[in-house]
Amino acid sequence: MENTISDTLAKFTKGLVLVYTGDGKGKTTAALGQALRIIGHGGKVLVIQFMKGKKYGEVLCAEKFIPDLVFCQCGLDSFVMKDNPAPVDIELARQGLNLARKAVESEEYKMLILDEINVALDFKLVSLEEVVALIRKKPSGMDLVLTGRYAPPEIIELADMVSEVKEIKHHYSQGIKERAGMEF
Repeated sequence: MENTISDTLAKFTKGLVLVYTGDGKGKTTAALGQALRIIGHGGKVLVIQFMKGKKYGEVLCAEKFIPDLVFCQCGLDSFVMKDNPAPVDIELARQGLNLARKAVESEEYKMLILDEINVALDFKLVSLEEVVALIRKKPSGMDLVLTGRYAPPEIIELADMVSEVKEIKHHYSQGIKERAGMEF
């Protein structure tokens, strides 16, 4: 069957599902690079940060300089206990997933980034079934980016692109602590 012009256009405008996973540093940074590209072409981006409540540099920058890069943080500025998350951690993650559903339904955003969603899944703060359903409901013109270690096979299977960021060497192992502008 021959491709029509509309079939060809659909290929070039189809929203993608991108996954950045692995144990290395740079998954959120890669997702934010994709966001800047979308914004550069006139799109609006929503970033929902799961398990993060600290005002990271990217949040401060967006507030000051990039109005089309919107952040919603759905976490506390503290660590979540994997085997015993606090009820507030579960509630904040659920609120994040509800925000993601609303963003998908609104079609206001060209890109939706679910930052650290894979970790929230691994910590059982949200269910895999709900995230898979969200991916399947994504509008055809929206790009959806999922970040975090431990991307489950079901998410990898649904993705159009998966990059694994692998740690080779990290400055923490040299005793260099986190610092503003590098880790947050």
